[in-house]
Parts: sequence; structure tokens; C-alpha cells
Amino acid sequence: MRSEADALLAWKATLTDASALSNWTKPAGLCSWFGVSCDAAGRVESLTLRGLGIAGTLDALDAAVFPALNKLDLNGNNFVGAIPASLSRLRSLAELDLGSNGFDGAIPPQLGDLSNLDLRLYNNNLADGIPHQLTRLPRIVHFDLGSNFLNMTDYGKFSPMPTVTFMSLYLNYLGGSFPEFILNSGNITYLDLSQNIFSGPISEHSSRIRESLPEDLPNLRYLNLSYNSFSGRIPASLSKLGKLQGLRISSNNLTGGIPEFLGSMSQLRVLELDNNQLGGPIPPVLGRLHMLQRLDIKNAGLVFTIPSELGDLAEITFLDLSMNQLTGALPLAFAGMRKMWEFGIASNFLNGEIPGVLFTSWPELINFQAQNNSFTGKIPRELGMATRLNFLYLFSNNLTGTIPAELGELVNLFELDFSVNRLTGPIPNSIGNLTKLTRLALFFNGLTGVIPPEIGSMTALQVLDVSANRLEGELPAAITSLRNLNYLALFNNNFSGTVPPDLGKGLTLTDASFANNSFSGELPQSLCDGLALQNFTANQNNFTGRLPPCLKNCTDLYWVRLEGNHFTGDISDAFGVHRNLVYLDISGSQLTGKLSSDWSGCTNLTVLAMNNNRISGNIPATFCRLIYLQLLDL
Repeated sequence: MRSEADALLAWKATLTDASALSNWTKPAGLCSWFGVSCDAAGRVESLTLRGLGIAGTLDALDAAVFPALNKLDLNGNNFVGAIPASLSRLRSLAELDLGSNGFDGAIPPQLGDLSNLDLRLYNNNLADGIPHQLTRLPRIVHFDLGSNFLNMTDYGKFSPMPTVTFMSLYLNYLGGSFPEFILNSGNITYLDLSQNIFSGPISEHSSRIRESLPEDLPNLRYLNLSYNSFSGRIPASLSKLGKLQGLRISSNNLTGGIPEFLGSMSQLRVLELDNNQLGGPIPPVLGRLHMLQRLDIKNAGLVFTIPSELGDLAEITFLDLSMNQLTGALPLAFAGMRKMWEFGIASNFLNGEIPGVLFTSWPELINFQAQNNSFTGKIPRELGMATRLNFLYLFSNNLTGTIPAELGELVNLFELDFSVNRLTGPIPNSIGNLTKLTRLALFFNGLTGVIPPEIGSMTALQVLDVSANRLEGELPAAITSLRNLNYLALFNNNFSGTVPPDLGKGLTLTDASFANNSFSGELPQSLCDGLALQNFTANQNNFTGRLPPCLKNCTDLYWVRLEGNHFTGDISDAFGVHRNLVYLDISGSQLTGKLSSDWSGCTNLTVLAMNNNRISGNIPATFCRLIYLQLLDL
């Protein structure tokens, strides 16, 4: 029989990206090799090569040579191919971790012969069923087959696993009803069956699961059944799981309301019931869960008002009640949730004012989403106190008044959306302090004044949308400092003067809209420098001169409206073959030249309007290829 060193060197010779194994040489001595540990007799007892990016297979690893190997950890590499059945010859193996690789094929049932084994095969490409032999491993504690392509519905041959404390089968294609062998595995503390296709009531399995979860799994601390097709009510028997800290049953087909007994599960830290059609009100007794840190009940068909008792959840950091039919005002008692990080109440029917006290009471707040409601009143000035905020969404409400200057205190903000309200007054100069902001949306309000020149300091900005307001004056030259800008919407305002000539230079703008203003002069010739422009509208202005020549090479153009201006130059200098172009209106200018056959390459055109220009010559016969064309006006 070959030596352990020879066996490892032979295996190494089949691997790639194995620079971490550079000291695997005979002169170095086996027990000093990277990742190798030996017992007192000099035999290899552990091989740990975790997260090294090594690629290859296990085919050349001669398992029979390693009688003392008790740990094989290859997690986080790029191994592929089948898991060899020969690994069952590692008779001392107690821990096998092949997680986060690219292993495929079936799990060899022979692994069930390894009497001391703990098994981690998660995050691979393993397929077929779970071998029932694995459930007979007599000492297994950790059983993790999550994130594979395993599929089966019949668990009749499976044995109880009384030694298992951690079981994860998430993200596979496992179906059928709740597996009974799990209920007979009485020491499980962590159970994750999420993201499978299990179905039927949680509360029944052969008429006995109604009481089995609490009676047979008394030590359960974490239960995740999310993203399955379980139906029926949330079973009352769950209330007897006195040690349960995490209950995740979101994204199923559960109905029957939120049961009041959940308020008695005092150890709960996490409660996720979202994306079910539970219906009914939020029980005030949930406010008794004084250890709760995360509560997610979004999109659950909830009605009535939000109980003020939830304000007693002093430990909560995440609360999402979005996408329900909740009514009434935000309770002032929510100020008691002083550890709040992320708060979502979007897409309900809430009204009244947004309490400013929330922003003074939540110093850790990073995400506040209250969009798509009917909130009224002013944006509270106190929001400037929530200086850790990253996301602030108040769009689609009925907010009035001005944008408070205190907004400039939110220097950690990434996204800000106040659009579709009734805000008035100017954009505050302090907005220039938001140097981390990537998205600024203020469209569909009644804002007046100019775009402040301080906007040039917002160099992270990618999206700037101030359309459909009453803004006026010239664009500040500082707008050209926004080197990450890719979406610019200025339409439906009262802007005038020329557009800064360097706007777009060196950028990859995908959307630019200047429509329905009083701009004049020439469009920036470098507007489409990045050749990424898709939607471009400048209609109904007083633009003159040439169109940007880079338009001709913007192959992703989709929607172009330039009518109602005074452009000049040859039409063929501005447009070429744009296979995605659906709509083009350049009517009412002074463009010249002839129509080339290139236009037949714009195969998705539905509208082509060039009327009232000075274009001459014949209409190419190839226009007949434009089979989607609905309007042609020349």
C-alpha cells in the first residue's frame, strides 16, 4: 500500500489553483504540510483545506490509505464531479465538510456506513434523493444538505435521527407533507426546511403532527419553514415550544389570521409571517414579546389599525408591516422602540402626520420606508436627527410644505425619494451635504426655485429626477461634476437657458429628459459619450444647432422624442442602425439630408415622425421591412 504522503501528492497532481499546497513536498515532512494534522503516531488525522479556491475532483484521493483521518474539510473551494463512494473507506471519519463547492450527482449511500460522521454537503449541485442510509448514522449531530438540487416526496424508509441537533435541508426540491422522521429526531434545536415544495397543513401529518412538534421536538430553538406551500392555520401547538427563539413561516399559503398565542412565546427573537394571506388585525399581545428583535408581517392581508402596544417591543431592530391594508395613524408609542434599525410601513392606507419623535427616538435607524400611504402634513424637521439613515422613502403620500433644511444632516443617506407628494418651495442648499447619495427623486411635486449649485458636491449621484415640478432658471454648471450620473430627468419644469456644454462628457447616461421646458442653444455634443443612451427626450424646447453625433452609435436607443425644436444638420449624421428603437419623433425642426437604407435596420420601430423638416430624396424601398411600423409621417 502506498504511503499517506504519496497518496496526497498523487491527488495534488490532479488539482489546479493549488498554490496553497506549495509546501506539499516529501522533504518537508508530511505532518508539516499546509492543512495537514497528524496524530501521535504520525498518521494523518485531519485534512483542512478550507476556502483556498482549489479546483479538481476527489477521484484520485485514495481513501483506503488514511485509517486515522477523522476530519476532511474542503469547504469553499471549486471541487466538482461526484462525491466518491470510496470515502466510506475512511473508517475513522467523524467530520466531512464538502460545503460550498460544485459537487454534483447523487449522494453515495455508502456514507451511511461511517458510524461517527457529521455531514456538511450544503451549497453544491447534488441531485436525486437523500439516501435513507444517512438517517441511520448513529452519532451524527450536524446534518446539512441545504442548497442543492435534491428531490423526493417519500420519506417512509427514513429512520429517526435522535443524535442530530442541527438539521438543514433548505433550498432543494423536497416535497410532500412534513417528514415524520424529523418528528422522531427529538434533540433537534435548529431545523431549516425553507425554500422547498413541502405542502399540506403544518398542523397535521398522519393525524399526529398537531401535537408532535412541541412534544417530539421540545428543544427546538429555530424553525424555518418559509418559502414552501404549507397551508391552513398557524397551529396552536407551536405555543408549547417554550425554547423557540426563531419562527420563520413566511411565503406559504397560511390563512386564519395571526393567532394570539404567539404573544405568549416569550423567548422569540425572530417572528416572520410575511407573504401569507393571514388576514385580520395585528394582535396587541405581540407587544408582550419583550425579547423580539425582528418582526416581519408584510403582505399578509392585515386590516384595521396598528396597535400601540407594539411600542413595548424595546429590543426590536427590524419591523416590516408593508403591503397590507392597515389604516389609521402611526402610534406615537412607537418611540419606545429605541433600537430600531429598519422600519417599513409602505403600501398601506395609513394617514395623519409622520411623528417627528420617531426620528429623535431611533438613533440607530438606517432604513425608513413609508411610501404609498396617505400621510399628510409636513416632513418632520426631526428627521435630521437620524444621522445614520441610508434609505428614506416617503414617496406617493400627501405630504405638504417645504423640504426641511435639516435634511442636509443625513450625510450617510444613499437613496432619497420624496416624489409624488404636494411639496412646495425650493430644494434646500443643504442637500449638497449628501455626498453619499446615489438616488435623488423629487418628481411630481410643486417645487420652485432653481437647482442649487451645491448639487455638484453630490458626486455619488447616479439618479437625479426632479421632473414635473415648477423649477426654473438655468442648470448649474456644477451638474457636470456628477461623474456617476446615468439617469437625468428634468422634464415638465420651467427651466431656461443653455444646458452646460460638458454635461454627459465621460458619463454613461442611459436616460436623459429635458422635455417641456424652455431650454435654448445647442444640446451638449458629448451628452451620449458613453453610447449607453436608451431614452432621450428633449421635445418642446427651443434647442438649436446639431444633434449630438454620438447618437448615431447609441445602439440601445429605445425611445427618442425631439419634436418642437429647431435642430439643424444632416439626419444621417445623428442616426444609424438602432435595432431596439421603438419611437422616434424629430418633427418640426430644420434637419436636412436624405433617408438612408440604414433605417430599415431599426426593425422594432412603431412610430417614425420626421415631418416639417428639410429632408429630401426618395423613401427607400427597404422601409417595407419595418413590419411593426404603425405611424410614418415624413
